[in-house]
Amino acid sequence: MNYSYDVIVIGAGHAGCEAAAAAARLGSTTLLITMDMNKIAQMSCNPAVGGIAKGQIVREIDALGGQMGIVTDRSSIQFRMLNRSKGPAMWSPRAQADRIRFIAEWRSVLENTPNLYMWQDSAVSLIIEEGVVKGVKTAFGVEFTAKSVVLTAGTFLNGLMHVGPVQIEGGRVSEPASHGITEQLRDIGFTVQRMKTGTPVRLDERTVDFTKATIQEGDTDFHHFSFLPTVKSELKQRPCWIIYTNKEVHDILHAGLPESPLYNGQIQSIGPRYCPSIETKLVTFPDKDMHQLFLEPEGEDTHEMYLNGFSSSMPWKVQFEALSKIPALENVQAYRPGYAIEYDFFDPTQLHHNLETKLVKNLFFAGQVNGTTGYEEAAGQGLVAGINAHQAVVGKEPFVLGRDEAYIGVLIDDLVTKGVDEPYRMFTSRAEHRILLRQDDADLRLTPKGYELGLATQERYDLMRSKWDAVENLVEFAKEFSVKTALINPEFERNGLPVLAHGCKLYDLILRPQLTIFQLAAMIPDLQKCIDSLEDERREEIVEAAEISIKYHGYIAREEAIAKKLARLENVKIRGKFKYSEIHSLSTEARQKLEKIDPETVGQASRIPGISPSDVNILLLLLGR
Repeated sequence: MNYSYDVIVIGAGHAGCEAAAAAARLGSTTLLITMDMNKIAQMSCNPAVGGIAKGQIVREIDALGGQMGIVTDRSSIQFRMLNRSKGPAMWSPRAQADRIRFIAEWRSVLENTPNLYMWQDSAVSLIIEEGVVKGVKTAFGVEFTAKSVVLTAGTFLNGLMHVGPVQIEGGRVSEPASHGITEQLRDIGFTVQRMKTGTPVRLDERTVDFTKATIQEGDTDFHHFSFLPTVKSELKQRPCWIIYTNKEVHDILHAGLPESPLYNGQIQSIGPRYCPSIETKLVTFPDKDMHQLFLEPEGEDTHEMYLNGFSSSMPWKVQFEALSKIPALENVQAYRPGYAIEYDFFDPTQLHHNLETKLVKNLFFAGQVNGTTGYEEAAGQGLVAGINAHQAVVGKEPFVLGRDEAYIGVLIDDLVTKGVDEPYRMFTSRAEHRILLRQDDADLRLTPKGYELGLATQERYDLMRSKWDAVENLVEFAKEFSVKTALINPEFERNGLPVLAHGCKLYDLILRPQLTIFQLAAMIPDLQKCIDSLEDERREEIVEAAEISIKYHGYIAREEAIAKKLARLENVKIRGKFKYSEIHSLSTEARQKLEKIDPETVGQASRIPGISPSDVNILLLLLGR
């Protein structure tokens, strides 16, 4: 038995799994400590991955060489591309997953990763000597030493669950809370706060009347999460269903509000604004007569269903009485009620951009311990923390992603620069360069970085290069190919489209919003031949990428120019150059915020809430710029 490792990861949730897999694949001997090896990468809340902006994060994880996209594709029971009616910067992939298969796939990945080992136990304290982490002590009394430690404890640090007046210690239903680490880190000087999240009731689909629900089928096209074309689901695909609350439901819930832990003072911690409980919806939107709910299958062949939109900590009797007033659920049987959970998190401004803590060297935080919510945000942080835990072991430069390079870069910069006042959830609106951070080009942006690190394989890199060579060739063909009016006008007339007054390049036709490359290929034999020459497995993906490149070229070029200008401030290093408390030309708020955050660059300083443009100009002036 080995008791010494390069990297130890505490917690096998979505952050911990990515961190452990990344560190081990990069060459560090890695130990993953988890309380339950049968709950690895457990989907504690909804059985889905992706969604608005979150899907882009999963594509980025995959492009870098992470595992979440692969595991999701293999366990998917429905896939949808959200926001297709909007521009490609808003397209967001989302998949329903088989919860049990998802765990099994992740466990298979971890158990078959060289250098990666697992230990089932609870971490109770960190071994810290002279400000440097040296290892972990467990509840069994085992001491493991390490050169780097990644803490990804999720909701388990002093976790407390609420169902009405009932309070149960735990990090998840039927799983114990973790004690010791919070208290130790608070004593060292870490700022610790409490957050709250919740999960809905789980229902038995055999007792749902689906004739009173609206079916929501998944997509059947080529889209999926991983850029590896051979990774696909072999599971039976299943629909979701839409139902609605009504006035009767609302009346019952209103009457139960005095017993709600959220409104009677039992819960004091910060809750998520963007994923509110059903009782919060009633209070926030008192004029709404109904709220949309989604019935989501938990797996390929289980009867368990997740009621998305009905998160609650109300007494179980109130929850079930309210549900019985929804037409489709009049006779429903439940597996368990919804509940709220409170847990400890650490102010993320106590981290560097590589997710290493400022107070303890070689100690990294990732996931909900940093004040985020969501599997995807956790996994993105876990991947970066795992990479950097390895980089620290081998003495290499930290791996940091910029805001113009990835949603993961936006996420981490927001956390360490601005902190959080509620559970942080990613949205496309948080990314000022979102036209550059599309889901379709994540491989072009990030696979070279993953390959340089040693995380993305040669196969993945070669696939990325061949795909984008094919895209460029198709774009060049469109630029050079001339379309004659005699060829295209009869087809346009038949399809009710405006005819051409004179010939033009194919590129100019593709620019028309009402035309697609595949539509034009049906009219232009030479274009169809060009498409037919593409490899079968990725033909549609290549054509879509080429079409986006052509139709949105002007927007993309403009955004790239803006990003380059802003990048100048990101290259101006200021950490360690000033004692901010002595710069009296700065505002009092600026001095306090700069002292607390200690930004790495002028660019980061400019994004700290309370730092004005004049404060930035003063810093540049003091730097001689």
